[in-house]
Amino acid sequence: MIRPSTQSSQTSQVSQPESPRFSITQPSAEGAVYRDPPLTPYHSESSEQLKQALFTNLYCEQGKDEQFANAHDYYMALAYSVRNELMKKRIRTAKTYADSKAKAVYYLSAEFLMGRHLGNGLINLGLHETMRHTLADMGLELDELLEREAEPGLGNGGLGRLAACFMDSLTTLNLPAIGYGIRYEFGIFTQVLHNGFQHEQPDKWLSFGNPWEIARPDYQVEIKFGGYTEVYKDSDNDYRVRWMPGQTVIGIPHDSPVPGYGTENVNILRLWKAEAGSAFDLHAFNAGDYFGAVADKMISENITKVLYPNDETLQGKELRLQQQYFFVACSLQDIIRLHLRDHGHLETLADFAAIQLNDTHPAIGVAELMRILLDEHHFNWDQAWTITQRCFGYTNHTLMPEALECWSVDLFGRLLPRHLELIYEINHRFLSQVKLRYPKDPERLERLSLIAESPERKVRMANLACVGSHAINGVAALHTELLKQDVLRDFYELWPDKFTNKTNGITPRRWLLQCNPRLSQLITETIGESWITNLDDLRHLEAHLDNPTFQQAWHSIKQANKWDLAHIIHSRLGIEINPDSMFDVQIKRIHEYKRQLLNILHVITLYHRILQHPDQPVVPRTVIFGGKAAPGYAMAKLVVKLITAVADVVNADPIVAGRLKVVFLPNYNVSLAQRIFPASDLSEQISTAGTEASGTGNMKFALNGALTIGTLDGANIEIREEVGADNFFLFGLTTEQVSACKAVGHNPWFYYDTNPELKRVLDSIASGLFAPDHPDLFLPLLDSLLVDDPYLVMADYGAYVQCQEHVSRCYEDQARWTRMSILNAARIGKFSADRTIAEYTRDIWHVKPIEVNPEG
Repeated sequence: MIRPSTQSSQTSQVSQPESPRFSITQPSAEGAVYRDPPLTPYHSESSEQLKQALFTNLYCEQGKDEQFANAHDYYMALAYSVRNELMKKRIRTAKTYADSKAKAVYYLSAEFLMGRHLGNGLINLGLHETMRHTLADMGLELDELLEREAEPGLGNGGLGRLAACFMDSLTTLNLPAIGYGIRYEFGIFTQVLHNGFQHEQPDKWLSFGNPWEIARPDYQVEIKFGGYTEVYKDSDNDYRVRWMPGQTVIGIPHDSPVPGYGTENVNILRLWKAEAGSAFDLHAFNAGDYFGAVADKMISENITKVLYPNDETLQGKELRLQQQYFFVACSLQDIIRLHLRDHGHLETLADFAAIQLNDTHPAIGVAELMRILLDEHHFNWDQAWTITQRCFGYTNHTLMPEALECWSVDLFGRLLPRHLELIYEINHRFLSQVKLRYPKDPERLERLSLIAESPERKVRMANLACVGSHAINGVAALHTELLKQDVLRDFYELWPDKFTNKTNGITPRRWLLQCNPRLSQLITETIGESWITNLDDLRHLEAHLDNPTFQQAWHSIKQANKWDLAHIIHSRLGIEINPDSMFDVQIKRIHEYKRQLLNILHVITLYHRILQHPDQPVVPRTVIFGGKAAPGYAMAKLVVKLITAVADVVNADPIVAGRLKVVFLPNYNVSLAQRIFPASDLSEQISTAGTEASGTGNMKFALNGALTIGTLDGANIEIREEVGADNFFLFGLTTEQVSACKAVGHNPWFYYDTNPELKRVLDSIASGLFAPDHPDLFLPLLDSLLVDDPYLVMADYGAYVQCQEHVSRCYEDQARWTRMSILNAARIGKFSADRTIAEYTRDIWHVKPIEVNPEG
């Protein structure tokens, strides 16, 4: 039998005092301290039932008994036990929804970054502490088994994590919903560092099976690609179009339960796997063509093999378009199946189906629903278009032109010939309406057209989404205004009533209750537990703001979390860090507009200052980075290398020991984020103003008591408004100033010539200090900064460094810092995903909650 694991010798080198208990009503002589609290109460009466369920699944699912079972077997048995409880609730939920004939939300997203299921499932079932005691009686540790779960890497960053938070909130609010996406076999890549360079390896998250999913081959659908179309007359002598495909692929749905907190409702995440229509050609095999016998299987299954294949090649572009159409077409067929089952006809589809497009990836759904209604169910055009527009809502998530997807007309026509015909017809009818309104504005018609004519004819997917949806929303107040003023300005002027703002939010269940149990317990003991489903109630913490015992408890919890992260960093990287130093953290996708480069330039500045004045006292800092660069994004991968190269030099220099450390934590994911957010002191939200749509990491940091240094970009603006300007470290150009700077001609050399510290930093990089064997390695980064500096790193450097000095002065006053930390958490309630979903429900979806009754 597996016994509780002992601490590794490597980890044990980082010593930590034994965790005492905290009590805000009975402080110790040193003040309030912390303990590891239960997340849910212990129910002894359930323990035997859980134990029996675990052993049943160990025997029946894993085929082992206690003598031969290993830790993975126990994890699988526990996962099946929890999943089975959730599926019982899911069955009652599905029946309740069907009986009520309720309108449902269908959330289409190319990414769902759900994180690990087990811990979340135990919390939402109210079984976390009972399971901990049950396993302890068996000689097992719950935390050890939780670490055995492979994390599904089904997303690249904020888009997928937002979708996961929304699914949690939809269920918690008792709203009927299904999330639709792709069951990527390998998901996002595993990031490894070799000599500081990022390398990508397959993310084999399915290697040992996935106990959380249930395959539904009985709901499989057929998906077409290629071929041609032909016109024919139906029995009523009406002209119809028939698509004659060149290839068919089978979509197999796999369902995972999505539980809510404090509710019997369980929604599902339905992910599609591609399989060949004919998986094996026996005739080819018998003829000796062994590759040809399985070629169709390999080609078809490539569609759901990898998240975001590199699209630098034509084959990569084609595969991406195949992925997007595949999952959207599968999902729409499934939505129609469910609707016909419950309602019998499609005339009322829009009354019972709210289909949300999570960014432009699923925008092909507009043409696909039209194809289904016109070609398969023989609606006339006006009927089909009215239903389509009423069904779809479109969420735009970006201000980056490259993310507003466009597909070559040649590629589109070859892969989806019927859809290109439909898009031409949609475009013709749409532009005819525009001409009536703007008869003397051909430039406007060109901008609004679904087809870009030059330099290459392309289908504009964002335009298709705008035309085919009844609602368009941005994800932060500034983002929505920039959509109206710039990116989608012509559409806003045409249809202003379509546009609303829905500022993003996060689920407090995963991002506080689960990931920061110490702080959750302190908050609950102080103000009660209503905050878990009503995050605005955190405001009640302000009544305890000046309570020294509460302040000490808050500070002690932060230190305990920092010790935990120090252990993780030492065990993974062998780097010892000082938990009393400021943990200055930037964890997010590596991209030039997110400006990890600005952060590392500041690190080099601090390094130079310490070398110049080694006897001068400084506030100790540990600067922590995490994030993945896209495999084909050379500049972002070079930024990763610069960070690791600076870390190698700084961390090896005895002059700065104890005062400055740099850490790059590879393979950043949800599980690692759950350990980093609770331990962070400073949150780096430093994107160029006007480039970040919203961000949600900024919300997670603040919820866990980190202070933000940031620009007036994305949701930073609203966070600053909520927490107060005095509790937010603001720097940098505004969106208007960025535009003005670019309009008059940004000159990066001006900042190089007039800022001696900046000059020294760039010169040290150019000298080869951080790459002595390849002194020219970072010249592309320097060229980018000094030639055009597209994201104004040079322009914002001086203000950023000055603001960081203010940060250090504030951190020296720990009482003040703790007070600011409490206020950040207490005033972050607006940024609950529950609030966001409630606004979508009120303004766009018009879906009503359906409460499921408990069994019996």
